[in-house]
Amino acid sequence: QVQLVESGGGLVQTGGSLRLFCTSSGLTFSVYNMGWFRQAPGKEREFVGAIEWSDGRTYYADSVKGRFTISRDNAKNTVYLAMNSLKPEDTAIYYCAVREGSPAVIGGLYPYWGQGTQVTVSS
Repeated sequence: QVQLVESGGGLVQTGGSLRLFCTSSGLTFSVYNMGWFRQAPGKEREFVGAIEWSDGRTYYADSVKGRFTISRDNAKNTVYLAMNSLKPEDTAIYYCAVREGSPAVIGGLYPYWGQGTQVTVSS
């Protein structure tokens, strides 16, 4: 059974930083990637970025490129989302998700999701 657990969210001022964690268990895919998504109140879920587990290649949405960094720790089965230069528009619930195969920007292509962690950026 695949399980994803996010943590690390919180309240931060504009320009501040946070690091989110996503710990996985039960993954048996030989090739897979972990994605990060977010959903703000009243808005649709949005792709933030993804990392290919095999080689660490990363992909980012234009809105976070240069500010957010995704990395992984194979030994801990954990993916990190380091967020810098945070803006009020980054306020959302952040989710990690996993799918077999190549990364995708469409959330519906990810069958497994964590419960989400709230990130609030005050102005």
